[in-house]
Amino acid sequence: MKILIIEDEQQLSESIVTCLKQEGFICEAAGDYKSALQKIETFDYDCILLDINLPGGSGLDILSQLKKNKKMDGVLIISARNSLGDKITGLQLGADDYLPKPFHLSELVARITAIIRRKNSGGNNLVQLHELTIDTLAKTVSVKNNLVELTRKEYQLLLYFAYNKNRVISKNAIAEHLWGDESEGAGNFDFIYTHVKNLRKKLIAAGCGDYIQSVYGMGYKLGV
Repeated sequence: MKILIIEDEQQLSESIVTCLKQEGFICEAAGDYKSALQKIETFDYDCILLDINLPGGSGLDILSQLKKNKKMDGVLIISARNSLGDKITGLQLGADDYLPKPFHLSELVARITAIIRRKNSGGNNLVQLHELTIDTLAKTVSVKNNLVELTRKEYQLLLYFAYNKNRVISKNAIAEHLWGDESEGAGNFDFIYTHVKNLRKKLIAAGCGDYIQSVYGMGYKLGV
């Protein structure tokens, strides 16, 4: 899952990035209004952590722009402003949740996970696709109740496919979603082919149907 941290306090931003990466999230960061606006207009994210006070502008204006562009990114406002007015304004503009500073990183992770779960699977931590089950809390995958051992990237790739089932996903979108900024400048996407191949092989060996399809010249889709 891909997260954008919009926070001008560098030390806090770095702490959040470190914590979320340990939890398996792909993270990008923006420290001011202008760079944050560029990122939300260029990329999609599963969840955006949004501070209200930013150099060059207001986080609430970024939230308004997200909704104006009909972006579906989840938004968690994180702000030292603990006033009722800011909280109500943020929620009215379409934020999914509000977490005042200071906060525990464990609570931050729980809030992010809940937002993503609500948006992608109606609040259910189990994603069921025929004989395939993904437990987003335990971060496990099973076929006919038998656990399948996947690498972190293979798990993230499968979950991305599952949340976008029956939709063609371009290789570029997969690279951005799973590797974030690290995918920029990649000469080709052979590494995606390798991950998809290994994922399919493991699922089929476990008795799962071959649902991951290659769409020539476009990308991949999980057809169920």
